[in-house]
Amino acid sequence: MADILRIDDLADSRLDAYTRLTERELRSVLEPEKGIFIAESAKVIERALDAGLTPVSFLMGERWLDQLAPLLATIEEDVPVFVAPMELMEQLTGFTVTRGALAAFRRPPLVEPTTFLEGLCKAAGEHPVRVCVLEGIVDHTNVGAIFRSAAALNVDGILVSPTCCDPLYRRAVRVSMGTVFQVPWTRIGKTARTWPADGLDVLHRSGFTCAAMALTDDSRSLDDPALLDIDRLAIFMGTEGAGLTARTVSGCDVAVRIPMAHGVDSLNVAAASAVAFWQLCPHASNSYHYRPGMFS
Repeated sequence: MADILRIDDLADSRLDAYTRLTERELRSVLEPEKGIFIAESAKVIERALDAGLTPVSFLMGERWLDQLAPLLATIEEDVPVFVAPMELMEQLTGFTVTRGALAAFRRPPLVEPTTFLEGLCKAAGEHPVRVCVLEGIVDHTNVGAIFRSAAALNVDGILVSPTCCDPLYRRAVRVSMGTVFQVPWTRIGKTARTWPADGLDVLHRSGFTCAAMALTDDSRSLDDPALLDIDRLAIFMGTEGAGLTARTVSGCDVAVRIPMAHGVDSLNVAAASAVAFWQLCPHASNSYHYRPGMFS
């Protein structure tokens, strides 16, 4: 159950996860075995709890305590909830964008990629499987936006290359609106030096056709019907600006591009991912009715 603790000083060492530690330190110093990440806003925290993630602590302004009481009541473990006057909380850089609440969660363990893919295929049964591979994407906003599109547009899972930024970075989690907890993901490829050969090998051995979203002379149009007939498809999205590396494009089975007008050569990677997911993934039924959560 939640344990309400009043604080009057942000220098309190119990708040280090929120006030002092960098993202790297949260991953490796505070809890070496699993690491910790920070979730911002009630909606994101709600989705993390719904996903079964383990909270370490909460930090919120005084006026948010009553509003968040129903959420805190769902927690069975003894978890500290640090509550401070709003004027104190406003000293936290960027606190105004957290919508009132922060929480530290334990990082879930990542699944080995072959096992991860096997699980996705088993869960899909006779349905096609679609995964997205993120190579070298360094903007956390783009990673968060891609996860949100993946959740909305029926992507089965996301694989993150050694050169891609952390999906559980604070900004990525916030931009994803917590959907990073809904889309299964794991890391693929051991090091930047061995990538993409090791990642492509895992995908090919798991029966996946690898499609590079790339502007090459022989790129297929995204609306090529043959792409929809592929049972297991891995969609590779590349880094901002340069796109996928030449080694990745040559190692994939097919290159795909989005046909565009007015001489525009490409879209932002987050926008391109949404277009690709809509075209290549099974569509959700239009009979879906929005079901708001506690903090919609």
